[in-house]
Amino acid sequence: MTSDIPLLQFKSHIAGKNATVQIFSDRVEWERPRGVSGGKLTAGLLTSGVSLLATGVRSGRAGTEMIPIKNISSVTTKRDGLRFTAVQVVTSGNTIDFRVGHNEARPIKDLLTELVLGSHPSQQASAASEPALASPAPEPPPAPASATSSLAADLEKLAELRERGILTDEEFAAQKSRLLGM
Repeated sequence: MTSDIPLLQFKSHIAGKNATVQIFSDRVEWERPRGVSGGKLTAGLLTSGVSLLATGVRSGRAGTEMIPIKNISSVTTKRDGLRFTAVQVVTSGNTIDFRVGHNEARPIKDLLTELVLGSHPSQQASAASEPALASPAPEPPPAPASATSSLAADLEKLAELRERGILTDEEFAAQKSRLLGM
């Protein structure tokens, strides 16, 4: 069950337009409003409206877009000028830069990372609220070899996430310690 209440909402500069971005437990959505850009408005004022008459007032770059959380392969941040940081979201077929203030970037990256890893509380709550079809039989304890191979697979996945930039070294160490029971 997905919620229509965003976990986080912010304004971002995307591809030349300010957009309203909403992060849900299962997707990221944004909407760019239709309107006149600052550059187009300035050119219109400098040319006494001649450029606006020649090119038109409407902008065709309005629209909406959505990325499912399950399609996100990487989330990184990089400074973008004196006041902004770009939160870069990489999917299999697209890369989107959300340009936000420095103080907004870290919480956005952390939230997206938790959602990609499936460790955000909203995802745990939705999984727990799904009704069970039948009462499951108790699972037998796993064989030691199976537990070892599962642990190794989990550690390999964590290492891959660190290499792709989804986890920082500190986040990797914390998750590794949790897996190893330290």
